[in-house]
Amino acid sequence: MRKERKRNMKIGFIGLGIMGRPMAKNLVKAGHELVVFDYNKEALADLVSCGAVQAASGKEVASQSEVVITMVPNSPHVRAAVLGENGVAEGAKPGTVVIDMSSIDPTESKAIGAELEKLGIEMLDAPVSGGEPKAIDGTLSVMVGGKKELFDKYYDMLMVMAGSVVYVGDLGSGNVAKLANQIVVAVNIAAVSEALTFAKKAGTDPELVYQAIRGGLAGSTVMDAKAPMILNRNFNPGFRIELHIKDLNNALNAAHAVSSPVPLTGQLMEIMQGLKADGFEKEDHSSIVKYYEKIANTKVEPEK
Repeated sequence: MRKERKRNMKIGFIGLGIMGRPMAKNLVKAGHELVVFDYNKEALADLVSCGAVQAASGKEVASQSEVVITMVPNSPHVRAAVLGENGVAEGAKPGTVVIDMSSIDPTESKAIGAELEKLGIEMLDAPVSGGEPKAIDGTLSVMVGGKKELFDKYYDMLMVMAGSVVYVGDLGSGNVAKLANQIVVAVNIAAVSEALTFAKKAGTDPELVYQAIRGGLAGSTVMDAKAPMILNRNFNPGFRIELHIKDLNNALNAAHAVSSPVPLTGQLMEIMQGLKADGFEKEDHSSIVKYYEKIANTKVEPEK
C-alpha cells in the first residue's frame, strides 16, 4: 500500500524506547514536525539529530502539538505521562488528541480517556504489533479504538509507521485486539513447544516433524517464526518473556473485568512465571519450550 500524508502535522511524541524511537524517526522522515520527550537523553539527542525538537516534559510537548503520541511500557506509565504532574493534560489545549500506542489494559484506556474528555481532550488507543524490525521499516500492524472520525483524520499519519492500520471500535477496543493477539501468540508458541518436545521424547527428529506439519492445517506464522528459533537454540529476544507476562497480566485483568473465562491464558501466565523464576525473563518468548524441556527431561534439537 502506498503511503502518503495529506498534510504536515505538529506531532508530540512521548516514549523513545525500542519501539518508540524508530516510529518517531519515521514520522520525521515523512516531513512531520515532531516535539519529543523521554527520560533517555541519548534517545532524545538521536531524534534531535534527525530534525525533531526536544521538550522538557509531557506538558511542554502537548503545549506545542495538535496530536500527542504516547509509546510507553504499561498502564501506570501512560497514566503518569498523560494525567500526572507536568503531563500532557497540563499542557494540552481543548481539541488536542492523544493517541496512546502503548499496549495496556483496555479498562485503563477507557478510564484515562474519560478523564481527558472532561478537559476537552480526545483519545485513541492504537497499540501495535510487529516488534522492533517492523517499527524500523514502518510496517507495524496498528489496532485502533476510539471515535471513527478521529481514526479517519489520523489514518494517513499512522500509516507512516505501519503496514496496516485497522479500526476495531470504541476506545479500548484497540487494546482488546492487541491482547487477543497476544493470547493467540502465547498459546500458539506453547502448542509448538509441546508438540516438538513430544516428538523429541518419542524419538523422532523434531526438525523433520516441523517440516512435515508446517504446510498443513497446523502451520502458522507463529510456528514458522518460532520453531526455527527453538531448533537452533536461538533465544535472543524478538519479544521478551517479561513483556509477554505484562500483556497476559493485562489480558487476565481485562477478561475478568467482563467475566470472560481465559483458562489457557492463565496457564500460559503460570508457565511464563516459571520461566521468569528460572531466570529466562529476558529471553525471547520462544523460551516457552524450556518449560516443556524441564518437565519432560529432554532437549528439543535436531538429530545430529
